[in-house]
Amino acid sequence: MDDGVPRVPEQRRPGSGARPAALRFGLLGPVRAWRGEEPLTTGSPQQRALLAALLLREGRTATAAELIDALWGEEPPSQALAAVRTYASRLRKALDPGVLVSESGGYAIRSLGEGTLDLAVAQDLAARAEKARGTGDLGKARETLDRALALWDGETLAGVPGPYAEAQRVRLEEWRLQLHESRLDMDLEQGCHAEAVSELTALTAAHPLRERLRELLMLALYRSGRQAEALAVYADTRRLLAEELGVDPRPGLRDLQQRILRADPGLAEPSAPIADPAAAAVRPAQLPATVPDFTGRSSFVAELGEVLTSAEGRVMAVSALAGIGGVGKTTLAVHVAHQVRPAFPDGQLYVDLQGAGTRAAEPETVLGFFLRALGTADTAIPDSLEERAALYRSVLDGRRVLVLLDNARDAAQVRPLLPGTEGCAALVTSRVRMVDLAGAHLVDLDVMSPDEALSLFTKIVGEERVAAEREAALDVVAACGFLPLAIRIAASRLAARRTWTVSVLAAKLADERRRLDELQAGDLAVKATFELGYGQLEPAQARAFRLLGLADGPDMSLAAAAAMLDLPVDDTEDLLEALVDTSLLESAAPGRYRFHDLVRLYARACAERDEQPPSERDAAMSRLLDFYLATATRVYAIERPGDRTVDHLESTEHAAQAGRAGHTGQEFSDDAKALDWLHAEATCILACVQQSLAPRTLRRAVDLLLAAKDLAESGASSLRYEAATLAARDTAAALGDAHAEGRARTTLAQVLSRAGRFDEAGVEAEAAIELGRRTGDPWTNGNAHNEQGIIANCLNRRSLSEAHLLEAINAFRADGNRPGEASALCNLSRVLVSLERVSTAIDLVREGIAIYDELGLTFRLANARYALGIALGHAGRQSEALAELTQALEMFVVNRQRLWEGTTYFRIAQVHLSARRPAQAAQLAEQALTTGCIGGEWMRANILTLLGRSLQGLGQLDRARACWREALTIHEGAGAPEAAELRRLLAPAAVA
Repeated sequence: MDDGVPRVPEQRRPGSGARPAALRFGLLGPVRAWRGEEPLTTGSPQQRALLAALLLREGRTATAAELIDALWGEEPPSQALAAVRTYASRLRKALDPGVLVSESGGYAIRSLGEGTLDLAVAQDLAARAEKARGTGDLGKARETLDRALALWDGETLAGVPGPYAEAQRVRLEEWRLQLHESRLDMDLEQGCHAEAVSELTALTAAHPLRERLRELLMLALYRSGRQAEALAVYADTRRLLAEELGVDPRPGLRDLQQRILRADPGLAEPSAPIADPAAAAVRPAQLPATVPDFTGRSSFVAELGEVLTSAEGRVMAVSALAGIGGVGKTTLAVHVAHQVRPAFPDGQLYVDLQGAGTRAAEPETVLGFFLRALGTADTAIPDSLEERAALYRSVLDGRRVLVLLDNARDAAQVRPLLPGTEGCAALVTSRVRMVDLAGAHLVDLDVMSPDEALSLFTKIVGEERVAAEREAALDVVAACGFLPLAIRIAASRLAARRTWTVSVLAAKLADERRRLDELQAGDLAVKATFELGYGQLEPAQARAFRLLGLADGPDMSLAAAAAMLDLPVDDTEDLLEALVDTSLLESAAPGRYRFHDLVRLYARACAERDEQPPSERDAAMSRLLDFYLATATRVYAIERPGDRTVDHLESTEHAAQAGRAGHTGQEFSDDAKALDWLHAEATCILACVQQSLAPRTLRRAVDLLLAAKDLAESGASSLRYEAATLAARDTAAALGDAHAEGRARTTLAQVLSRAGRFDEAGVEAEAAIELGRRTGDPWTNGNAHNEQGIIANCLNRRSLSEAHLLEAINAFRADGNRPGEASALCNLSRVLVSLERVSTAIDLVREGIAIYDELGLTFRLANARYALGIALGHAGRQSEALAELTQALEMFVVNRQRLWEGTTYFRIAQVHLSARRPAQAAQLAEQALTTGCIGGEWMRANILTLLGRSLQGLGQLDRARACWREALTIHEGAGAPEAAELRRLLAPAAVA
């Protein structure tokens, strides 16, 4: 039971062999009591008032006279004292012994444990939130305040009579509002202004005279790019205060209005705090010199410095720093060594172990070098490794020495070189993670942040040149993959060529096939750095490195890699983990792997140079396409049982090799995991589509778009999905493949329609219908007519829409595609609603729902309930409409259809407004704007129109007009017929 009351550990009643269940009390809502999970009877309203009065005294005794005054005020009944005693007696029986006690002619509630009273819990959480905010931990403060606010279950002391309860209710509701304001203030501090608008709109509607809420709403709207609405809020507030109270807004609100009018930069979203710059390096006597332009890495400098300087009192401190070649391991290690030099007054040793090359330094040779540096005569240095290591440790005994072992091959090379004595420390750099180096503090060094990368580039090139072409400079460091070595090479080339501009360098690096060749200067070359690591790979590792680099996705799952390499999953994992250990591949998350951008380019160059026969490159990409198509098809079938689309998709090329899991797709234990996979792989799937638009793989690539169509409606992947679909359409047209072109155009029409670009969508749908006629493709025939029907309805072409949807229904029925038939029936019902044939519309959508129910197709059932909610709303059956739309919303949320979720908020808001509940309508319209909707800017304008009507109903006329003006601009720009209604709304007589 989720009743908002704080929980205590579950306990048993006496006699069960355990302690009795604890009592809990709630005041932040109705006055209630529980024993464990069992609700207790708290009696009549006056009896609850007595319980509340005692609880609010926090254990202090209340006299009978005080309780009578609390319950009845100045006019108590004649038997008031007897009534108080009766209420107390009944409560004593309901509660545990010793909880309600009689004392000095009065009563008190005692022996309550921590967390027993929801009000006390809320007060504690609020105090903790304030403390967290004071220390700058806004995330924790917001989360803690949210927990406090979640304890309320409606109005405080709801339904409790008496003057005392009324006074406490006012006090606690005011405190609740203050907590809301504090939490919303922190929301704005953390940049959550768009999300805050909806809540602030609802709160200002409920508390129209509260200026602090108005101020927060103005700021949230301004930071969301809605300046006109922010100023309209001020105008509404000024008018309301004048009408209701005869006063002007307080100075703070007036000042905020002026700052918004000036577009004061101080009102912009707060930026992240600037990290403290690293302390200046100190030059050592023996360590290599630190680079004068060392940049960033402040957290790593602090972390490594702390570990190394903790060596005193310990046997030894060892830090092992790993990362890809060129990431700046040596530069960071040398810099840190300079930083901690004062902690090692007896010296610092340094050696390049040359572990990335083919001839790594031998430990006994290094020990000889170290012993001589420590003052040991050549004649005293023994020959064997064991003897040298023992003498080395003896010489270091009692000293405080830092040893920097740079570019190590592996842990075996490092172990003999560790001091092993108290007060000494070792810092190791390697391309390999030293997981087998006992007791080592392991640090993985990643590329620079964009700000750090730009800062390094600027230090080398010069502030003046970079300031003049900042965007080009950002392009350069991005092309370098934020890799320090690459940035240093690119910047050094530019610094040496005064006639080059930053844009010239950016243009050279934009060509991916030439990028690695451009990144060399003098004896520095990115390609040579990677070549050292590649040269040490075993043949199977090198093949995996080359082939995986061919894929364009940002990362790759283990299952996808296994399919691409045509290997079992376990063997694939061994290869990938070996590449991670050499820093040629990164482990992005458990079971996922990625290349650095420049390493990927190098891997592709190796594939072109070394992969034999060359056809293996195409075969690997074909296997990856098969994996994504087979798995996406499985997800589609899980989400849409009975949908014939899966029967019309291309077979995977390698389907005969069923022994390989990759060719038959990944399997899922439940529906949620299937949907998780689709959204997690979205970018990789769409990248694979665009890489597969060749004659041999085109139809499979287009069908992968069909199988992954949920990505188009999720919001997060819609733009990438559109780009892939456009590329597929153009390629199919260029190759003359009418079958693939018809499917691509149908899919593109769906994408454009969801974005509100109905004219473009109609062109694509019409072309798809003609291609479907030519090819006889049943998928295109049904879906193209269905989509054209949707588009025509949105353009108010009802008869045309009805004709296309009837064609779609016939096509789906001929194909035996019952889910497709149900979809077209639901779409037709919406057309009939617009034609005022509401009864028939309701019948049609119920027919569609019956099909979905029969097939167990819960995913598409959301769209059907959405359509039914619209039809019922037009029929004036508002409560039924809300029930259907609420169910649809819940289904869209579960299936992560964010744009449909936002659209459903809009429809629910329409129902509330028609029921004359403008406050609820305004809040839901704000949620729709924040979430995003099917229909793009067209639907956004419709939501703004609705929001304006809701605000008009709340008396906020200036903000309503601001919403209508923005909606009018959108509709006029698109030539939409809805513009006429907005002009009428904005006419002076309409809002007078």
